[in-house]
Amino acid sequence: MDTLFWRLKDENLLPRKYFEVDFPMIVARKIHNIKSKPPLSKPIMESHSGDSLLIDSHSLESSRYSIVGADLRFSSDLEEKLKKHNLDIHLPTLLVAECVLVYMTPQQSANLLKWAASTFPVAMFINYEQVNMTDRFGQIMIENLQRRQCNLAGVEVCRSLDSQRERLLLNGWETARAIDMMKVYSFLPQADVKRIEGLEFLDEKELFEQLMQHYCICWASKDSSNLGLANITF
Repeated sequence: MDTLFWRLKDENLLPRKYFEVDFPMIVARKIHNIKSKPPLSKPIMESHSGDSLLIDSHSLESSRYSIVGADLRFSSDLEEKLKKHNLDIHLPTLLVAECVLVYMTPQQSANLLKWAASTFPVAMFINYEQVNMTDRFGQIMIENLQRRQCNLAGVEVCRSLDSQRERLLLNGWETARAIDMMKVYSFLPQADVKRIEGLEFLDEKELFEQLMQHYCICWASKDSSNLGLANITF
C-alpha cells in the first residue's frame, strides 16, 4: 500500500491536493483499509476542510486527498473522474508513475503522456521503471516475469535511457532527462548508504549493481510560467 500521502502529512509537506489513481479493484481495497484503520483515516480527516467526505466503493474525495479508481489507458474517462474530484489543472502539478507505463503498450503510454502534456501547462512527470532491457540481464528479467504470467507490454520503450527520454519528448514534454538507479545510488549521502547497507548485508554486490542498472528515473517538464522546472536535477 502506497503511504506517500501520510508520510508527506507527517512531514508537513502536503501539496494543495494529493491525487492517487489505481484500478478500481485496488482502490476499493485501499478505501476499505482507510475506513477501518484510524491511523489512515484520521490524517485525512485532520487535513480536510468543508463538509463531510465524499466516499463510495471506488473513490474517496476530501479537500486534500482523493483516490480514484480508473484505467490509465483511457485518458478521457480519467480526466472526467479527476475533474469530479476538483482537479485544478492550472496549478503546478507533479505526476509520478512507478512501474506503470511498462505494463501498457507503447501506444497506450504515449496517449497518456500526450494527454498529461496537453492538460497541464505547468507540470513535471516522473517515471520510475525498467531500462536496458535488451541485454542478457534484461532478457532474464523478462523471462522470469513471463514465467509468473506477468507481461511487460511496453518493454520495447525500455531499451535505453535515450529511448525513455525520446518517448517523453515525442509526446509533448519540453524537456526530459533520465538516469539509472545505480547513478541515483551514487548520489546518496554516504552516511545514508552506510545505514542502508548496514540494515541488509550486500553479499551479492555485483548482482545488486546489475539490477540497479536496469531501473531508471526519468523526469520531464512543461513550464509555461517559467518556474525553472527544466533546471531541476539530481
